[in-house]
Amino acid sequence: MKVGLLFGSFNPIHIGHLILANFMATNTDLDTVWLVVSPQNPFKPSNTLQHEFDRLHMARLAIADNPNLGVSNIEFSMPKPSYTIDTLTYLQEKYPSYEFVLIMGEDNLPLFPKWKNYERILEYHKVYVYPRTGSITTDLPDMPGITFVKAPILDISATFIRQCIREEKSIKYLLPDEVAEYIKVHRLYL
Repeated sequence: MKVGLLFGSFNPIHIGHLILANFMATNTDLDTVWLVVSPQNPFKPSNTLQHEFDRLHMARLAIADNPNLGVSNIEFSMPKPSYTIDTLTYLQEKYPSYEFVLIMGEDNLPLFPKWKNYERILEYHKVYVYPRTGSITTDLPDMPGITFVKAPILDISATFIRQCIREEKSIKYLLPDEVAEYIKVHRLYL
């Protein structure tokens, strides 16, 4: 089984995440895509994050009707902050017959050499890169193991959605109805 891993805070999960994940699962050689909910990103401040279990639950609500996608809380039991190489190593040990492919936005490529043991990621795993608005060029695209995928470019951010919620503006169509209802009922991001 070839599994694409889309890591993220998913704070909250929105249609941009879902369209990308589904596109990768249905338009590449991947058998499935798992959304890996990260409790803490080493490059982002944790004080802006909704509780990890709320983010996990919203991700599960968002993909409930899609057999091409899964949600993983694998990093919840790992030391924080989560480092991708550690998660990939753990997953490979847990599922030795699976091939794991890292999915990342083009905007992350310039930062990729700053990731913990990024060379090992490239040595043992393929990386599928999707386009992002405003990405700067880097030498990494020429490296073996990195494949560019012409996925749709959707300029939707969780930051924008959180701002809309705080300002009591509509978030309809930006995220699944089930997620919007969960946010409303639990009064998240206010």
